[in-house]
Amino acid sequence: MEMALFFLVLCLGVAGVWGGGDDGEGLFRASKLEMFVDKLPEMPRLRGYTVRNGVLAAGNLTIGMYEKTWKFHRDLPRSRVFAFGTSRETATVPGPTIEALQGVPTHVTWTNHLPSRHILPWDPTLSAPRPSADGVPTVVHLHGGVHPPHSDGHSLAWFTSSFSSTGPTWSRPTSSYPNYQTPGSLWYHDHAMALTRVNLLAGLFGAYSLLAPHHESPLRLPSGPRFDLPLVVFDRSFLSDGSIYMNSTGNNPQIHPQWQPEYFGDAIIVNGKAWPFLAVRRRRYRFRIINASNARFFRFFFTNGLHFVHVASDSVYLPKPVTSRKFLLAPSEIADVIVDFAQSQTDSAILANDAPYPYPSGDSTDEINGRVMKFVIGRRREVDPSQIPKRLFRYPAPAVHRAAMTRYIAMYEYESATGEPTHLYLNGLSFLERATETPREGSSEVWHVINLTDDNHPLHIHLALFVVLEQRELVDLDGFKNCMMRLNDAIKCRVGDHARGRRYTVPRYERGWKNVFKMRPGCATRILVRFKPLGPGTKFPFNATEEPGYVYHCHILDHEDNEMMRPLKLIP
Repeated sequence: MEMALFFLVLCLGVAGVWGGGDDGEGLFRASKLEMFVDKLPEMPRLRGYTVRNGVLAAGNLTIGMYEKTWKFHRDLPRSRVFAFGTSRETATVPGPTIEALQGVPTHVTWTNHLPSRHILPWDPTLSAPRPSADGVPTVVHLHGGVHPPHSDGHSLAWFTSSFSSTGPTWSRPTSSYPNYQTPGSLWYHDHAMALTRVNLLAGLFGAYSLLAPHHESPLRLPSGPRFDLPLVVFDRSFLSDGSIYMNSTGNNPQIHPQWQPEYFGDAIIVNGKAWPFLAVRRRRYRFRIINASNARFFRFFFTNGLHFVHVASDSVYLPKPVTSRKFLLAPSEIADVIVDFAQSQTDSAILANDAPYPYPSGDSTDEINGRVMKFVIGRRREVDPSQIPKRLFRYPAPAVHRAAMTRYIAMYEYESATGEPTHLYLNGLSFLERATETPREGSSEVWHVINLTDDNHPLHIHLALFVVLEQRELVDLDGFKNCMMRLNDAIKCRVGDHARGRRYTVPRYERGWKNVFKMRPGCATRILVRFKPLGPGTKFPFNATEEPGYVYHCHILDHEDNEMMRPLKLIP
């Protein structure tokens, strides 16, 4: 009882610096908002390169993080947010889309102009930064980027306003992105230790497109700002005054006064507007769909039967286009799809969602969170210069026989005596314990990811790409889990005898190289991880072995913030 009171007092004390919460009084019901009344915003676009005397050169951007207000819906009061932009006036939620060119470096100086106090509640019992002065710690990670460790947005490389306080692995204010990787869709977001969930809820994320016109133009995919659009999808709840709502009471308040295992909002937001609409022509469009939610999975489909043509998954093109009527997108995953509105039999189409939350065994969606946005389709037919090619890009096939090592990565969720989650670990270790995954640069490894929890965990590996080889159900799961909880050793617990249940088919649109994949509960997922460029050569064009290294983690942000993340240290 004394310990519980201590944590509650500590939480209240820190809230004075980090922001207050709300117990739900004044919670605004999203069902009161009329859908499809706000036009889909087009986020500002920033060039990540320059042209000097007709020659392409590296781009130098300064992008700040600001507190401001944002209008999420016509009938909702303005909300306090944190937003990326080149100034407070131009900052947006999500932030500006950075358009970079393959092979042309982009240098971004990320500046923190945030206030001394956070706008959302923060749990002091997590391993969050303790700045020496007031301020909100942040650090930016380019998700899907291939870049040196000092520019990866390491969780302990945080900094506060004017760099008055910095984390133990912070080294420089400017991040350098070589863009020496395959063209595709990426996104950037805050990555501060134990604060990622609240910093993203506040609005700190944006899209990043890496373009290669010389290679992509011959494909004749829909292109240009009118027909190639990022759709950044996320969920939020609000109070009646427009404030973003986050529960300030934890599910285990005696242990974590504020932390909840997952955040779900009842309003679905796309590019900063709740249930927006977009007027489209009867032709093909390309949508780079980014799931920027903390924990919500989306299973997208069109209510009028339109289909999707997948051309890329996460940051890498597929070998050839793949058609689907419905697809599942986990937090942080990117689906790069073509939609041909000329095929529509109706003058409108609603993009919908039917993924349970938490996924896969949670509540069903309803008429509120089961709707995403509306497309209003013009009636006039037109000549469409774009096409869907038969083939896209050919990249190296997975060479399992050349794997240098096999590793076993076990996912654990720990519970209190009341059965409520307390924290989550990878391989039974916290983030701050020494790195045990130390692959050699230029190598590939086979990882068996063993999910011993009831949740589907989207695993994200920084720097690397991987191919999913197999996903198998674990038989006698309880017996195997009991052994793993005691020994934390997959070999001694005879994982091979258990990973022989039902084999789950990897969707065709996810059979290419990825940086995130959904680790199904009660299953062992075998992946081939590549620690070298996806192309010629075995070395990165920078020192990938330097400090502070990289990380891998579950991308449900509430899990990541409560220790479901581990260091990843490459060796020469």
